Amino acid sequence: MLSHLSIRDIVLIERLDLGFEKGLSVLTGETGAGKSILLDSLSLALGARGDGGLVRQGAQRGQVTAVFDVAADHPVRALLRDNGLDDDGDLIFRRAQSADGRTKVFINDQPASVALMREAGRMLVEIHGQHDDRALVEPDAHRRLLDAFASLQAVAADVSSKYTLWRACVRDADDHRKRVEEAAREADYLRDSVDELETLSPVDGEEDELAEKRALMMKAEKIAADINETNDILSGQGSPVPVISSLLRRLERKSAEAPGLLEEIIANLDAAVHQLSDAQTATEAAIRAAEFDPRELEACEERLFALRAASRKYSVPVSELPALAERMVTALADLDAGEERMTQLDARTGETRKSYDAAALALSKQRHEAADSLAKAVMDELPALKLERAEFLVQIQSDADQGGPDGIDQVAFHVRTNPGTRPGPILKVASGGELSRFLLALKVALADRGSAPTLVFDEIDTGVGGAVADAIGKRLKRLSGNVQVLSVTHAPQVAARASTHMLIAKGTADGDAVTTRVSMMDSSSRQEEIARMLAGASVTDEARAAAGRLLSEKS
Repeated sequence: MLSHLSIRDIVLIERLDLGFEKGLSVLTGETGAGKSILLDSLSLALGARGDGGLVRQGAQRGQVTAVFDVAADHPVRALLRDNGLDDDGDLIFRRAQSADGRTKVFINDQPASVALMREAGRMLVEIHGQHDDRALVEPDAHRRLLDAFASLQAVAADVSSKYTLWRACVRDADDHRKRVEEAAREADYLRDSVDELETLSPVDGEEDELAEKRALMMKAEKIAADINETNDILSGQGSPVPVISSLLRRLERKSAEAPGLLEEIIANLDAAVHQLSDAQTATEAAIRAAEFDPRELEACEERLFALRAASRKYSVPVSELPALAERMVTALADLDAGEERMTQLDARTGETRKSYDAAALALSKQRHEAADSLAKAVMDELPALKLERAEFLVQIQSDADQGGPDGIDQVAFHVRTNPGTRPGPILKVASGGELSRFLLALKVALADRGSAPTLVFDEIDTGVGGAVADAIGKRLKRLSGNVQVLSVTHAPQVAARASTHMLIAKGTADGDAVTTRVSMMDSSSRQEEIARMLAGASVTDEARAAAGRLLSEKS
């Protein structure tokens, strides 16, 4: 429920803090005192369109704060959590309106959007009156109210989940069908490409290995002549090894004849022979290593050129050819398995559609049955509200081919205000006063079902009096047993039934500035206000006595 409303610098209100209780609260006051300003301020805190003209003259900014005490499991808390906002404790909606037209929104002291404030506000407060934009008269609301009246919310939620599942299956089937059709269009190309790549059989890292091998063979071809010439010098007929070896043997035989003279020569020559022998061995190894078959070089080059040609053809690096081949094989496999998978998906889609259709049809049947009951419940309230010649109808148009998340039904509240006339949409047919009373009858029929925690009725008793005003008061009082009810009223019969009575009046602040003030009425001042409502400008003792009787009767 709405527990507190704080207003700063809005139109004629300079500073106002109001506390609200459960039950029925009424706001009374003379015409022009500022009752509409109070409701406009509340609407601003509920996400209504902002306007710089709402800011009090001379102020730079106005502000409205509404505090709500709601149950821990109320859906509005889940909405706030889903939007990343804290929902602990009381919910505080604050709207700052600048005179230049800019506006700021805060929910629980966290910045929020006007759209979120409006959505959450609709879940907390309903404002009904003679203004179309304040009443729940849009067709979508009619279906929700009918479901609430018949306690069909869980059934409707099940239909919605079945619709979501069916549509998801439709999307999956459509997506798969597109992939299969695309693969089918490319089937010949895919098969040829797979055959070509399987024949080519590219291997990861093969290009680098082939390029390195080719480079080595081409370098070996260039240095092979020098290696062979080296080998001829070291091992051929002109090799110095036999000459040096023969000389070494002669010196070794004569070294004993001249001790100390030949040892160093012999050692160096011996080392030279060994080094030349090692060089011969290395040269022979180099010859073997440099030996290659020209056909192997040709094969290497052909393989390398084939890989690079495939790379250009398929517009991928050579290193990605193996992965491309795998993807193409997978695409062909999908194509081959596509029909079977398509059959499975179509079957799943058919099953979920059948399940949705059955659930939606069952829900539609229950709605049709509930429609007559709701219409009768509303009709039972109309005579006392001076609408005894009117008729309230719940019209349902069902189309199984146009199902949606809410089922197959379009629900609309229609009324016939006079016998013999054509019924039509409640918004178009009912006048302002009639619309208010129809909505009141509807709310009474719904009791605590399908209602926001707080209901505001703005002058729904305008143009009626006596027994009709008393009937309105009775119904507002009855509603307040289930939800919080605030009523702006000119009817003393309504005011007398309230548990809380607030008086709205104009006064002067510093200087000559006119401001709107709200006073909480005690028992004596309340009797005086109701007497004014009965008698007008001149309150008589008879009016006070009548007011006293009203209060005693309604208490």
